[in-house]
Amino acid sequence: MNLAETDTLVTFIAGVAIVIGILGVIVPVLPGLPLCWGGVLLWAIFADGGWAKWVVLAVATVIAVVGAVVQYSWPGRNLKRSGVPNRTLLIGGLLGLVGFFVVPVVGLILGFVLGVWLAERMRLGDNQSAWPSTKNALKAAGLSMLIELGAALGIAFVWVVGLIVA
Repeated sequence: MNLAETDTLVTFIAGVAIVIGILGVIVPVLPGLPLCWGGVLLWAIFADGGWAKWVVLAVATVIAVVGAVVQYSWPGRNLKRSGVPNRTLLIGGLLGLVGFFVVPVVGLILGFVLGVWLAERMRLGDNQSAWPSTKNALKAAGLSMLIELGAALGIAFVWVVGLIVA
């Protein structure tokens, strides 16, 4: 196996990791951002691309870190403002985890919604009051997913530009 074949194989594997990472954001089964960043890291370490690949890795790292921080801080701040306690999110997350194994693919979302609604129903005492908190938690989860998807697509874009430049 010559060096050109190895470079092509590494680039292909990195691209597959990035695509699987993007799909992992959309279908929350795999860690999306870490897979995207890991694909770029693999490419930077093992592919032939000179100094440009390290610049691509640095930019991808900044995008991944900023994306991860914003993904949790912005929706969390919105939930705090709307009065949804952390305990409610924890219960939603736990039921989402159970739902993931009980109902494949959609169980995570169904379990999260059910968990948040049940926790808010117990805390607030009636269905009328629990539903607005549940909607706020869903909006926050959707915003978090969009932020992560934006970061994953940003990493993919930077990597493709790096392929062209390097």
